[in-house]
Amino acid sequence: MSALETIEHQILALPKTEAEQLQDWLADYLEDQAELNPDFVASIERGKAQLAAGETRVFKP
Repeated sequence: MSALETIEHQILALPKTEAEQLQDWLADYLEDQAELNPDFVASIERGKAQLAAGETRVFKP
């Protein structure tokens, strides 16, 4: 069994509240990793340029 399979089995055994805490932690971890990713930084820069150029859309529910 791989390490990932072991972790998956352990996650399935967690109570819902602990699984939700793990979800929050994992989201924070992945966000922190994305901040270091050059593609992520480039996408932020493109977004800033689009905002500066007035190339935005307004969300209307």
